[in-house]
Parts: sequence; C-alpha cells; structure tokens
Amino acid sequence: EGSAASTDEDFIGGDDVGDFFDDPGPLTTDEPVVKEEELVADPLITFNRAMFAVNDKLYFWCLKPVSKGYMKVTPPIVRKGVRNFFNNLGTPVRLVSSVLQGKFKGAGSELGRFLVNSTVGIAGIWDPAEMYLGLKPSEEDLGQTLGTYHVGDGIYIVWPVLGPSTLRDTVGKVGDIFLNPLYYLNPNELAWGLSGLDTVNDTSYRIGDYETVKSTYMDPYVMIRDFYITHRKKKIAE
Repeated sequence: EGSAASTDEDFIGGDDVGDFFDDPGPLTTDEPVVKEEELVADPLITFNRAMFAVNDKLYFWCLKPVSKGYMKVTPPIVRKGVRNFFNNLGTPVRLVSSVLQGKFKGAGSELGRFLVNSTVGIAGIWDPAEMYLGLKPSEEDLGQTLGTYHVGDGIYIVWPVLGPSTLRDTVGKVGDIFLNPLYYLNPNELAWGLSGLDTVNDTSYRIGDYETVKSTYMDPYVMIRDFYITHRKKKIAE
C-alpha cells in the first residue's frame, strides 16, 4: 500500500495542514475566541501539552531552519508552482466533501478547476482556472463534512507532527488521507518525500506566525486550542 501524506498544513498547527492556518500569509486573530465553557472538552490536557512541546521543538529545531533555507534557494515563482501543484492534488478531498455537504456549486467549481489546471495548467503547477475563469478552490474536508452532519467534536487532541485536532477531525483526517492521491503513490519513500516538500513549501509562506503567537500570548497552548476550535466551528457553519 501507499503512504498516508499530510496536507495543509503540518507543523505545530497541523494540517488544518491543515493546518490550523488554511491559507499562507500572516497570522490574524480577528476571529473571536469562544468562551471556555463553549470549547470542546480537553481531558487529555497533560498529553496534549506534552505533544505541543514536542511540536514546538520540531518547529524551531527542524521545520523552520529547513523552510528558511528552502525559501532562500527557491525562487518565489517555483514555490508558488509547488503550492499550486499540491493544491490541485487536494481536489478529491474538497470535491467529495462538497458533494457530501450538498454544496454542488462548489463541487462543480472543484471539478472544473481540476480539469483545467491538470491540463492547461500543466499538472496544476499553474492556476488558469482561478486566474481566467474565476474558479476558486473551496476549503472543505471530511472533518467539516462530519460536522455538518451534526457529529460532535468529541475531545481536543494534539497529535505529534500533525498538531491540533479533535476526535471528529481526526476521523475526518483519516478519510482525507485515503482521498489524497499521494497515499497510492509507490514507493512509499517518494510519497513521504513529496509530503515533506508540501509541508516545507507551505511553511515557507508563514514563517513568523507561530513566533508571534508565542511572544504575544502568555499561554500559547490555550490560544492555539481556542483559535483552532473557533476556526473549525466557523468553517462548519459556512
């Protein structure tokens, strides 16, 4: 079998990833943080804080230095092409999730984007679907889909490497992995290598975001937990 590959997102904040930063760019904290009594349960807080610390070290000792070096030697146009390529590979996740949520307009847009970008866009390296046809990618995944079917969050979980999640989003992530074409790529080392490239390339767009969180908030663990949960609730409600 092939290997499970990460998507959007995969430093301390995870894939949702995504990632909890779905889009590359500066961190913003404009979204209100819900009150503590409205958050999902965090009974694994001791484990979660330990994994948060592990991910923190992985970011500063490994991912950040590698991403900074990659950014210095890789022209912006190449990094953008890599980002477009992996975004195109994520089409099955967004397409299936859109269909299951009854968002057929979004599903049609995803299908159109995939057909245009995979051909005219040279395997998705270029994005003529958005540039010339106005077809923008959706931000759907199976975790959100489960949420629209009123599946509860369960509990909050911080996974090593993957970052923040909930029980529901973890189940959804497993489904996302099976929908990712990289999972079926052999040999396994190639799949993991491409997944790592995706992570490094994505991180190169948002170096400094995590540092801002750590320097601004007394307890970054709580801030990231609350931001993640609030962000996911907002996405499900859209």
